[in-house]
Amino acid sequence: MALSIAANGQDVILTYNSKKAEAAEVVALIEKQGRKAVALQLDASDTKSFAAFAETVKQTLKQTWNRDNFDFLVNNAGFGIYAPFTETTEEQFDQLVNVHLKGVFFLTQTLLPLMADGGRIINVSSGLARFSLPGYMAYGAMKGAVEVLTRYMAVELGSRRISVNAVAPGAIATDFGGGVVRDNKAINQQTVSQTALGRVGEADDIGGVVASLLSDETRWINGQRIEVSGGIHL
Repeated sequence: MALSIAANGQDVILTYNSKKAEAAEVVALIEKQGRKAVALQLDASDTKSFAAFAETVKQTLKQTWNRDNFDFLVNNAGFGIYAPFTETTEEQFDQLVNVHLKGVFFLTQTLLPLMADGGRIINVSSGLARFSLPGYMAYGAMKGAVEVLTRYMAVELGSRRISVNAVAPGAIATDFGGGVVRDNKAINQQTVSQTALGRVGEADDIGGVVASLLSDETRWINGQRIEVSGGIHL
């Protein structure tokens, strides 16, 4: 997403939780494209850290871009837990809530004073909010909540001309979930067989859509769920 946004002519503040070196590599790639980028540490589950993070963002904006606001917010932090309904623990449930729902809600709330009027917010959902697979009940429920949250945010932030949409990826071949879609041949082939376009998704498939939703051409899309899945489980 960060690389696609930069390729569309935008500078980027990106965040990482623990993988500082990987974040630095992304910054370097963005700078090679002729754009500016800064990587900041953020634990999206730690709401108590959000005020200090917002202050860091404010300082970064002033020091790097000599401005006091930013245009776009992409809420993309996430992780997966595979567990049947009867075996999902309260701790697992709370971990998912803290990152996928509570984190999105309160990080956005905290950063809103730094957002420019007329900006865009994208919340990342999942195909699993539309179709149901065993073992993903808690995760899918969080993403369903994110989609409802997206619509409410679109209504309440409309007075500032801030649009809010949800992007819902299908199965993507990344490190997510331990790399299961990418590395497990059986899961990979099963996904291919259930997808109309006949392959699993790649990170670039999602990045391009996010970048396009931040472009001027898509300014009139608001409060929508946009699934990017190649047509899985149609």
